[in-house]
Amino acid sequence: MTYFVYILRSLKDGKLYIGATNNVSRRLIEHNKGKSKSTKARKPFILIYTEMFTTLSSARKREWYFKNTREGNKWLKEKLKAVDGSVV
Repeated sequence: MTYFVYILRSLKDGKLYIGATNNVSRRLIEHNKGKSKSTKARKPFILIYTEMFTTLSSARKREWYFKNTREGNKWLKEKLKAVDGSVV
């Protein structure tokens, strides 16, 4: 099975949400329908970035890296600036 780390941007407040899943399309729909407690008040969202992994463990480690390390946050800011011209 394939797993993904995905990053959403809220069109309401511009903030990011980082998660891991095996179905990015389903998760985007769930976030936009308000089915995720942590993002319900910030919808709608657009998908701005994904990375693919072969194990859920690998995807969760990458998600943790983005959320909890200075290096991950710096990498993410640089990558997103290159992708959509925005700054996190």
